Amino acid sequence: MLTAFAPDDAATAAIGTALAAVLRPGDVVALDGGLGAGKTALARAIIRARLGAPDLEVPSPTFAIVQPYPGILHADLYRLADESEIFELGLFDDDDVILLVEWPQRAPILFDRDGLKLTLDMGEDGAGRVLSVKPMGHRDMAPVATALAPWLRTR
Repeated sequence: MLTAFAPDDAATAAIGTALAAVLRPGDVVALDGGLGAGKTALARAIIRARLGAPDLEVPSPTFAIVQPYPGILHADLYRLADESEIFELGLFDDDDVILLVEWPQRAPILFDRDGLKLTLDMGEDGAGRVLSVKPMGHRDMAPVATALAPWLRTR
């Protein structure tokens, strides 16, 4: 597991940009954390970087559940009643998209896919964000560690 620290919103965006560079088609990125932890902010940064569109409007998928972008699906599973509903959403219809999923614990099957589990927590005294990164499936962590090197914490 890797642990990174983002002292502010700009660092969170920079981490998202760094992660975007190492994501591969087919990766699932499980964004875990409480309300206000920064899941959507990190997803926005990843989407904008992957698409090369820093000013792109990236709405939260809370009500739409899934927001599609070229090569990316951004989903928020908070309102799902049952894991089986993810198949109705078409999340696995295209093996070449990067799937960014907020509230992934609503569909544990996601954790069996190749990708990353990103857990965001507020920093001490509410300052910044702590990001824990774990591999899912057969995901190689070496490129992720290299990309996140400027923000990594050692224990």
